[in-house]
Amino acid sequence: MNLKGIKLGVALCGSYCTYDLVFKELEKLVEEGIEIYPIMSENAYVTDTRFGSAKSFISRLEKISGRKVIHTIVDAEPLGPKNLIDGLLISPCTGNTLAKLSCAITDTSVTMAAKGLMRNHKPIIIALATNDGLGLNFKNIATLSNYNNIYFVPFSQDAPVKKPNSLVAHMESIPETVKRVMGTDPQQF
Repeated sequence: MNLKGIKLGVALCGSYCTYDLVFKELEKLVEEGIEIYPIMSENAYVTDTRFGSAKSFISRLEKISGRKVIHTIVDAEPLGPKNLIDGLLISPCTGNTLAKLSCAITDTSVTMAAKGLMRNHKPIIIALATNDGLGLNFKNIATLSNYNNIYFVPFSQDAPVKKPNSLVAHMESIPETVKRVMGTDPQQF
């Protein structure tokens, strides 16, 4: 399946503990010929954590994509109306962003990018990483599952005993999910 030339927005939210896994999969997408347009939520763009500094995350994402990170609502807004990207991968997608998408709240660069693609009926692929997926956020997963053009990277509980409500996408499934969504008729997915 030829994905060369596909322009994929890739949006990173919090859940910094998953970044290394996500970056590894993004490198695979670039090897497949996908052009990545990097986006980070405003918080992800400025927050240093025990998993790394914001500057190191930005640097790594820019190195993988070959592009500057979009991190403001103003810079994310043209993605949809100007048809700059063919689809959007939100990985990791936190419970907070999931809830905002479900309720049509557009107050970050990530939700603005998603809104722009939704209005143009382009695919949005969500790779969850939330401690509340089987709690209050379960309703948001269910709501978004009913929308056309929204897809989920396969996910499961990551620590059923210690964190019984936590769900995390199988990040290693990102390339296959992107291939299926972006490379074939979505009705076959």
